[in-house]
Parts: sequence; structure tokens; C-alpha cells
Amino acid sequence: MLREGTDSGAVPPLRVAVIIGSTREGRLGATAGHWFARRAGLRGDLGLSVIDLAGYDFPARYPERATDPMRDFSERIDKAEAFVVVTPEYNRSFPASLKQAIDYAYDEWHAKPVGFVSYGHGSRGLYAVEQLRTVFTELHTVTLRNGVALDLLEEGWADGERAAQRMLGQLAWWGLALREARAARPYLS
Repeated sequence: MLREGTDSGAVPPLRVAVIIGSTREGRLGATAGHWFARRAGLRGDLGLSVIDLAGYDFPARYPERATDPMRDFSERIDKAEAFVVVTPEYNRSFPASLKQAIDYAYDEWHAKPVGFVSYGHGSRGLYAVEQLRTVFTELHTVTLRNGVALDLLEEGWADGERAAQRMLGQLAWWGLALREARAARPYLS
């Protein structure tokens, strides 16, 4: 869906990749990721794709040459203009599967915004997000202040509804601003 722009007519939707970071069997990552994607999909200014790391056959060790799944992941990161990372908290951190995938791309992350949907027991996954902010700063991204933090001990995610809308507004703003900046001049890392 195109919306009216201020300068050049129609503005294409912001291409947002929702990355489900857990690959553990019995995970809640897919539930949380698709819950968020449904809410984001209601906005006409975002074009969503879901990248579920459980669907990738990444190598156990970093190979000398990139494999097809590694190249596919990096290409999808390159095409996206903004990201929402869905992560659980495992032992006060994020899953190794997520770190492995993040490291398959580098330049593809640059000068793009990243929001977080986290979940956990009690802490709502916020320790994982704290560490991810450090990783994504190194990758020259803009991490959003507001995120969505879901407590698995609470029934329903009513707080998550409001938080998702707030974060999506910020993601769209930063995504469009950085799209224009990258078009005006290349980002230098």
C-alpha cells in the first residue's frame, strides 16, 4: 500500500524484517513473533517479512565460504530497511542462534533501525535486549529506546499491545529518515 509523501508523491512502505531469534524446540519465539507481525501488519506504511531462524540450516562452524542459507539470510537483511528482533532471554542473554545469524551480515545492517520484542519470566527478556543493543551498536544501527517486553508469567499481553504501537511508530519514523539519508549519501563505517 502506498501513501502520499510530502515531496515526491507516493512513498513505498518501509521494508521491515521481523527476525525470530530462537531455534529451541518448544520455543515461544514463533508465537511472539507472529503475534507482533499481525499487529505490525495492520499498518499500511510497513511491508513485513518474517525471518524465522528455525527455518535456516546454518553450519555448526563458520565456514571458509558462505553457504546458501548464509547468503540467503544476508540478502534478506540487505533488502530490509528496518528490523524487529524477537528474542527470549536465556540465562540473562540472548540465544546463540541469534548471535550466529547476526554475524553472517555486517554492512547489510548499517544505518538501519532495530526494535526489540523480548520475552521471559519476570525480567521480560530485558537482559537479552541490553546485550543486543551493544551488538547492534557495533553494527552501526540505530536501536530504538522503546520496545515490547512480554512476561510469560502474566496472562495476556495487553501491555504489549500499547508498547507495540509505540515502537512501530518510532521504527517507521527512523526507518524513513534513514532511508532518505542513505539515498542522499552513502553511509561510511
